[in-house]
Amino acid sequence: MNTDNFDIYFPHLGVGIEHLKNDIHIFGFRIAFYGIIIGIGMILGFLIASYDYKRRGLQVDNIQDMGLYTIVFAILGARAYYVAFEWEYYSQHINEILNIRQGGLAIYGGITVGIIGCTLFCKLKKINVLSMMDSAVLGLLVGQSVGRWGNFFNTEAFGGYTDSLFAMRIKEAIVNPNMLNQDVLEHAIKIGNELFIQVHPTFFYESMWNLCTVIIFFLMAPKKKFTGQIIFQYLLTYGIGRFWIEGLRTDSLYLWGTNIAVSQALSAVLAILGAGLLIYNFAKVKKHGPDKVLLAERAALAAGDLKPEQNTKTEE
Repeated sequence: MNTDNFDIYFPHLGVGIEHLKNDIHIFGFRIAFYGIIIGIGMILGFLIASYDYKRRGLQVDNIQDMGLYTIVFAILGARAYYVAFEWEYYSQHINEILNIRQGGLAIYGGITVGIIGCTLFCKLKKINVLSMMDSAVLGLLVGQSVGRWGNFFNTEAFGGYTDSLFAMRIKEAIVNPNMLNQDVLEHAIKIGNELFIQVHPTFFYESMWNLCTVIIFFLMAPKKKFTGQIIFQYLLTYGIGRFWIEGLRTDSLYLWGTNIAVSQALSAVLAILGAGLLIYNFAKVKKHGPDKVLLAERAALAAGDLKPEQNTKTEE
């Protein structure tokens, strides 16, 4: 097969795309696939979080209102995080700081601001924060899983050289040179008149990791042992997965003046924190039984009351 016409090709799977487009034009206005995919991820995330909140017998309007209030700030937080660790570049290109149409969103910035926004919303509404987060994180995982495919169309967020089963060849001409390290360039492959890099599709790894995680969490959520179990499990599992995946990537953001990848360091901290919170709370349940918030929610659900959270004292 003549593969030099492919922009992206998976040699061991025998599939590829000849002409990869990353946008569409409507009435002369360019719309990036990256933004479309992020939008689809948000919508699906809203639906799954709302469904879980409702099946728990809680007032679905609350989680939908929270999502609408915080999602804009989460996007700004994701951008601010990225810009902060790429300040050497953006300090010289101030006009590009708000331009997210070509990517440049760091998920940890979005998560951090999203958690702050969710906490403030719950405090104002007198809703248990961890209870809300247990459903919201399911939506977050769906959004992350879908959103990673925006990186595919932007030909970014890939790893170093590999010849493994999922190895991905990308035409070098369509890749941002800043994402190419020496190892990747040394293993570049010339096919016909075109030069290709062959790398780990780390966007795919993370997408599948999050998809598997959300399926497991969604199925086990009705049987959780304490309020906050799902969000704490997210901290542990996402932290582990991201720590591994970040170690493969070529475009990591680094702590200023070091060779330490910010996301990898933060992932380790989150995994340790999640593990500690799970161990502590499982021990607490074993000693004292389920917490009052969880018991109140289940009692209200059994009674058909869709607003138990308004009558439940917040315990965090």
